[in-house]
Amino acid sequence: MKVKPTITFDDFNKVDIRCGTLLEVQDFPQARNPAYKLMIDFGPGIGIKKSSAQITDLYSKEELLGRQILAVVNFEPRQIGPFMSEVLVLGLVGDSRGVILLQPEQNSVNGLPVS
Repeated sequence: MKVKPTITFDDFNKVDIRCGTLLEVQDFPQARNPAYKLMIDFGPGIGIKKSSAQITDLYSKEELLGRQILAVVNFEPRQIGPFMSEVLVLGLVGDSRGVILLQPEQNSVNGLPVS
């Protein structure tokens, strides 16, 4: 895979990656590619945010409920069909098996930042 252009530490510091817990997972039949609609709790200060994620290959709705994930919380919202996605859930992409979610190794407080 090609390496992206070099950024500065200040550029990296602008990206706000936080821990959140999946509260709700719904099918998203209007999405171009198979996806779920997610409701994620990022704790006080950020609150509950929505996201669309193409993670249906490796994860069922039931196993996602209550799981903690990492997401970028300071992107501009993005319209995906009839759904407004407010955060970007992070995962490893490129494997033929599907997207592998990034998550804390241990249970963490919702809203904790990655540094």
